[in-house]
Amino acid sequence: MSRLQVVSGKGGTGKTTVAAALALALATEGKRTLLVEVEGRQGIAQLFETEALPYEERKIAVAPGGGEVYALAIDAERALLDYLQMFYKLGSAGRALKKLGAIDFATTIAPGVRDVLLTGKACEAVRRREKQAGFVYDYVVMDAPPTGRITRFLNVNDEVAGLARIGPIHNQAQAVMRVLKSPETAVHLVTLLEEMPVQETADGVAELRSADLPVGNVIVNMVRPHVLDEDAVRAASDGHRKDIAKALAAAGVAGSARLLTPLLEEAAEHAQRVQLEREQRELLAKLQVPTYELPFLGDGVDLAGLYRLAKELREQLGVTA
Repeated sequence: MSRLQVVSGKGGTGKTTVAAALALALATEGKRTLLVEVEGRQGIAQLFETEALPYEERKIAVAPGGGEVYALAIDAERALLDYLQMFYKLGSAGRALKKLGAIDFATTIAPGVRDVLLTGKACEAVRRREKQAGFVYDYVVMDAPPTGRITRFLNVNDEVAGLARIGPIHNQAQAVMRVLKSPETAVHLVTLLEEMPVQETADGVAELRSADLPVGNVIVNMVRPHVLDEDAVRAASDGHRKDIAKALAAAGVAGSARLLTPLLEEAAEHAQRVQLEREQRELLAKLQVPTYELPFLGDGVDLAGLYRLAKELREQLGVTA
């Protein structure tokens, strides 16, 4: 399995939740996972019910089997200071530039600089090794920007490498792209069984493939159970009012006449949703990307729910020690 797991998705699909659950799933049987946030929303801290993440790697959870999940909220300004120190030894000078506002300018105004720093920091964590052992982290999971800009976000180092043809910036950009365009990386897209998220997922898959970025899985989130079997769905769709009225009366349901209309309306709505979901599954199947599904949690996603989703992912993906 790829060591850098990038999770994207249309807003509202729960991509941060899926990224967090995936980090837990991968940290099974003693593995160590780093969960990286790049959008500054502190969504990971909320999910794990912990204080806001600083710009440092901190353990936030223990997975079944003794694995560990660490988390990092990447701050572009701090990442740029690290970059200046690493390549140009500008420790104190870099801090002086920050006081003058130059660092803020570079990370908010200069095109692409922010994305270069964010992807570079994540790739550095992927490549980092302990002194006399293996990798520091078995997996790095990135809660990435939404599907609409994921390809540009990941591919920005290619553009930078082309602009800066020599020197440390060029070399760093090339090193990042070697990770992002290799089997070490998988880009997963989170969707719902709804028209707009599925269409955006299809567009995202096409864009990633066009940029030679590795498409991983499609993860369908918040899947609701079907409460009616196929015959009942068909009956609701066709509006078999008399048959349903007779069935209610035969079952001895009190006030069945008053219940009939609202029951039929709910059944019809359910039937429409089932049909829509069937159509969306067919569209996703045409993408020829492995697809997995996570259930809708009616009580919301608390810490217990997050562990439940991690268990679902672990079983579906076949994650083993």
